[in-house]
Formats: sequence, structure tokens, C-alpha cells
Amino acid sequence: MAKVLTAVATSLDGFIAGPDDSPQQPLGTHGSRLFDWFSDGDTPSRFYEQFRMSADSAGFFDEFASRCGAVIAGRRTYDVSGAWGGTGPLPGVPLFVLTHRVPGEAPCGEPPYTYVTDGIESAVEQAKAAAGGKDVSVMGSAGVQQCLRAGLLDELHIHLIPVLIGRGVRLLDHLGPEPVELACIRVVDAPGVTHLSYRVLA
Repeated sequence: MAKVLTAVATSLDGFIAGPDDSPQQPLGTHGSRLFDWFSDGDTPSRFYEQFRMSADSAGFFDEFASRCGAVIAGRRTYDVSGAWGGTGPLPGVPLFVLTHRVPGEAPCGEPPYTYVTDGIESAVEQAKAAAGGKDVSVMGSAGVQQCLRAGLLDELHIHLIPVLIGRGVRLLDHLGPEPVELACIRVVDAPGVTHLSYRVLA
């Protein structure tokens, strides 16, 4: 059965982007520090040849990417990324964009983007149907938070970076009054980053 999961680079104090993120500065001030591990090694990713990671990081990254048959992204992530120029965050994989308002102009791409205006449950249902038996990846803090509140997220993968950013976009705000229990299922210690995998407990 397809799972819903996310993999996010996060500072030690919980930020996935610095302050003042925008299309001109998608990761905000100092946010690019969260992705130094994409270029601190000599092992290319099978999915993005421009990434040169340590062997441990490349293995972890590619294993996750290979599981994904569809991606869900929030509208803010879509906007600050420039809609990924029409290629989507994972080229060739269907993208579902959570939004209250469909953009007036949508980039041409293959497969075409789907804009979901009726909530996270609908986005997950549509993404699972399009994923061809693979898993669904959720990008951006809003989508992850909505999935957790709705009990839809199965796994949380954190690329933990040893830095304190102090301000910016937090991954895990606005989760509601009840705690969310997790079980650690994997830890990979790599140069400049620790990859942590958790199963979300029902």
C-alpha cells in the first residue's frame, strides 16, 4: 500500500528556510546552508546529476526519491520555487499543488501539474491514485502540518543540519493540542548531515 511521507532538510532549531524567502531567494536568508550536503562529496545522485554528495547521503537521498510516484506541494513552496520551471521537484513524477486559487498561468510540463483546491485529503487521494503503487512525497511545511493534523502522514525523514538559523520557516508548527508519537526506524550519520527516519504512530 502506498505511503505518505516527507523528507526535509532542517536546522537544529527546526527551520526549513531562513527569513525573507521569496522567488528571488527561495530558501530565505542563510537557508542555503541547509543544502551544503548536496555538494560536499563526489557521489552523484541518480536523479539529479548536479548533486555531488557523500556516498552515505547519496544512498539515502536516492533511496527516498526512488520510492516516490507522486508529489504534493503547498502553494507557497510552488510560488517561491518558480513552479520548478514546469519540470516539478522530481522530474517525470506527477505534482499536486495545494491551493485556494488556481494560478492564472500554469507552466507547461509532462506530466502536467494538478491544482487541488478541496483540501489535503483530496490531494492525498489523487496523488495515491497517480503514484502507480509507489509512495507519495509531501513538500513544504504547510502540507506536512496538514497531513499530520489529519493523520495522513506515515513517515517523516529529517536531514538534520548542525546549524541554528534562528528565524524563518518552521517545519512543525501548528500541529494541534495533542502530541504526535514517532518511532525512529533509521539513522544515517553522514558528513555535514544526519539523516533521521521516523514512522508516525497511529
